[in-house]
Amino acid sequence: CGGPRLPPPGVPGEAEQPAPELVEVEVGSTALLKCGLSQSQGNLSHVDWFSVHKEKRIPIFRVRQGQGQSEPGEYQHRLSLQDGGATLALTQVTPHDERIFLCQGKRPRSQEHRIQLRVYKAPEEPNIQVNALGIPVDSKEPEEVATCVGRNGYPIPQVIWYKNGRPLKEEKNRVHIQSSQTVESSGLYTLQSILKAQLVKEDKDAQFYCELNYRLPSGNHMKESREVTVPVFYPTEKVWLEVEPVGMLKEGDRVEIRCLADGNPPPHFSISKQNPSTREAEEETTNDNGVLVLEPAQKEHSGLYECQGLDLDTMISLPSEPQELLVNYVSDVRVSPAAPERQEGSSLTLTCEAESSQDLEFQWLREETGQVLERGPVLQLHDLKREAGGGYRCVASVPSIPGLNGTQLVNVAVFGPPWMAFKERKVWVKENMMLNLSCEASGHPRPAISWNVNGTTSEQDQDPQRVLSTLNVLVTPELLETGVECTASNDLGKNTSVLFLELVNLTTLTPDSNTTTGLSTSTASLAREQGCRKLPEPESQGVVIVAVIVCILVLAVLGAVLYFLYKKGKLPCGRSGKQEMERNTSI
Repeated sequence: CGGPRLPPPGVPGEAEQPAPELVEVEVGSTALLKCGLSQSQGNLSHVDWFSVHKEKRIPIFRVRQGQGQSEPGEYQHRLSLQDGGATLALTQVTPHDERIFLCQGKRPRSQEHRIQLRVYKAPEEPNIQVNALGIPVDSKEPEEVATCVGRNGYPIPQVIWYKNGRPLKEEKNRVHIQSSQTVESSGLYTLQSILKAQLVKEDKDAQFYCELNYRLPSGNHMKESREVTVPVFYPTEKVWLEVEPVGMLKEGDRVEIRCLADGNPPPHFSISKQNPSTREAEEETTNDNGVLVLEPAQKEHSGLYECQGLDLDTMISLPSEPQELLVNYVSDVRVSPAAPERQEGSSLTLTCEAESSQDLEFQWLREETGQVLERGPVLQLHDLKREAGGGYRCVASVPSIPGLNGTQLVNVAVFGPPWMAFKERKVWVKENMMLNLSCEASGHPRPAISWNVNGTTSEQDQDPQRVLSTLNVLVTPELLETGVECTASNDLGKNTSVLFLELVNLTTLTPDSNTTTGLSTSTASLAREQGCRKLPEPESQGVVIVAVIVCILVLAVLGAVLYFLYKKGKLPCGRSGKQEMERNTSI
């Protein structure tokens, strides 16, 4: 590409002449053709210019007395003289202008200078198109890999194909490069090159590209296309299973089982699981992508899985190696005794057991507080008190698998008469209002709660030994006088709580730990409903005192003014009025 090109043979009958002067320009630029006659400058006053086309001289320009004039024809409007007539300028050079130009002095054939004009144009960026249909490896002859096109270059560029950065050469029955070119109306060339090759499985990731080499007046250049990968089809040789996530699985995980193969296109997959009873493989249901999703995974999903890959072209089925799937679990956590009952002062031993696929660790927690009481499967409780009754939780966990555990709650019942949450309590109320009262008791056997007044009652179990009773009643004068009692009783005894009802007022509204209110509204809103004022805060009391003092001072001043006016006789009072006042005063 771009190598030396021999000039056209000389005009018949001419003697051997030296090689013409070489002038190189790019398409669209201006070519400067310098007439290199060796005689004096006077010879340039009479010069004829010719273009040689197909061994024929065609006059294109003449100089007479230093004045130039174009001859009719294709160059008529693109030629002009420069450098005092020594140079002929040819503008807007095209590929058609690549030829020999000569200038001739006055005497025919005695003095002439030949100029070879070379024209160049860089091609556009190469465009590469891959064979998207792909190539099977068992093809008997080279198949089309890709097509490379380089447009509008001059002269014809040279194309080189590469695979993985290494140039490809023609190789019989392996690599074939077929190139062709088209001449555009502009005289530029469009080159098309087709790479054909016989590929193997290892070429599935091969990168192919083409390179255009061309020459400009400035030297040799090249342009590269993008890299492409052609689909390569090859039969499946191996099928295997893949499980996600990797590592130890536990119940509750999302597990995906998929089939993989080393063939392209991949075969049709199916996944089966061995039935532990019959030892027969049973096909599992997969999603649209052929993936078996276990969500949430259970211990029953553990077992032997296998994948089958069916080649739809050959109808040959390839099995994978069976793979064991283990879903780790902790189940059947149990405590013995399951419902323990003990007398106060006695001892109790709780034992925790569980089923698991791994080694277990045990710990005991107090249900109400979450406090860790013991590490190990056995919990010893000595000298039981009433307070020891309630919930105890056994936690069985697998230390090697974070988050894998199971629990079991057991309630310990300590025999005893009912125990009340409070002995007595003061409740602030408003007369004729509906009042909600609550009473809580615990004990074993479970106590029953009764009230000494009629009303609407409801009970709610807080735990197996603790019950909460609620009474809805109307506040009456009789109820204010007698108060309310709740009594909890079981087979071992009974206990009573007393609720004293007090009307809300400014002097007695000082709740403490044994004081509550049965109002559904705040104390402040209740005080407003009763026409009372809320007890002022310490800062508010100061403001009230100041206001009272100011009011007293204003009244004193007003009284003094009235008395002064009265003494001066300024008040419009009649004598009868004065006598009436005196009479009232004496009374």
